[in-house]
Amino acid sequence: MKGIRRLAEHLDISIGTVSRALNGKPDVNEETRRRVLEAAEQLGYVANQSGRALRKGATGVIGFMMQTGPEITGQGDIFFMSVFDGVQTVLARHKLDLVALLCSSEEDPDDYLKRMVARGFADGIILSATRRHDARFEFLARHKIPFITLGRSLTDVDQPWIDLDFEGMAEMSVERLVKAGHRKIGFVWPHGDLNLGYVFVERCREALARHGLTLSEEHIFRTNPNEAGGYAVARSIKASSDPPTAIILVNETLVAGLYRGLDEVGLKPGRDIAVIGRQSPQARFLSPRLTGFDLSLRELGIALAESLLSTMPAYAGLYPQAVRRKLWPMALVEGESG
Repeated sequence: MKGIRRLAEHLDISIGTVSRALNGKPDVNEETRRRVLEAAEQLGYVANQSGRALRKGATGVIGFMMQTGPEITGQGDIFFMSVFDGVQTVLARHKLDLVALLCSSEEDPDDYLKRMVARGFADGIILSATRRHDARFEFLARHKIPFITLGRSLTDVDQPWIDLDFEGMAEMSVERLVKAGHRKIGFVWPHGDLNLGYVFVERCREALARHGLTLSEEHIFRTNPNEAGGYAVARSIKASSDPPTAIILVNETLVAGLYRGLDEVGLKPGRDIAVIGRQSPQARFLSPRLTGFDLSLRELGIALAESLLSTMPAYAGLYPQAVRRKLWPMALVEGESG
């Protein structure tokens, strides 16, 4: 209490009033609050966060769990950095902090999450890389830890989720390519058992069936969702005895590698093979210009944070209109590749 006592003596007001002002309590008038905050800054007062957390039974931390590793994120992940910016924009309103929970690709994500929960590391969790069946959902629900998922799963514990509209992307891509005369359309399946792969390929099959077409197993390319994975797909297309005339990629990091690989095997996007992907900062420099889907990652992060906070009693009243479950729209940006 030495720091807060010094503040109280400096201002000649009670320690209790200073504490309530610093913690934003409504029973402190604005003039007093202003004086306390100004004095705290002048005197370099820093609250003992660990002690405060123990008293409140809260950490002031929101964890964002993601998987890492060169076969998953390649040379970096601009997608998540942009989402983080939106999430922290909301958390900063409440003096909460975002911490990335980085699960190595060599560790089981269920075990990693259990370890983080056992340490009481965060007040709420945002889960990404959701799998077809995801035990993490049930684990967090059993432990009554507020969480939201960036993605869906067949596992459902009535938690809030926001997912990119992969069904809409599949529909629009197939319709565009079929209209352009393509009948052999390929799809790149991203890493592992991610639910988005199942969602996308199922909707592609449905959209093709309406035109009397099928998605051949030979035209489903399974690879890691990074630049090297896209490069490998280009090689596989060239080596195929029945190559697709068009290909769709749901992961934005695949595109640059695919372009490089296609160039090396003598295939030009938009001329020899149509390419539809996801926009990213790197894609802006590709030639020919990518036909791809774009979205506001920062706005997505804001929505994730507000939705999560709306499930937490301390903040629920501040976000009565927060989305609970939503397919996040993606807009088609026309280019020259497909």
